[in-house]
Amino acid sequence: MRDVDQNPNEETPYECFQCGNVIVAEDNPGQCPDCAGSMRNRRTPIE
Repeated sequence: MRDVDQNPNEETPYECFQCGNVIVAEDNPGQCPDCAGSMRNRRTPIE
C-alpha cells in the first residue's frame, strides 16, 4: 500500500544516514556531498 504518490519528474528530498544533510534533487544523489554517506529518499518510510 502506498500513501505517497511518486512523480519521477518531481524533485524529492534525500537525507544522509550519517550526517543528516538534506538535498532536494530529481535523482538519488547516491552519496552525501558533505560526508560521502548513504542517502535515502525521505518520502519512503523506514520500517
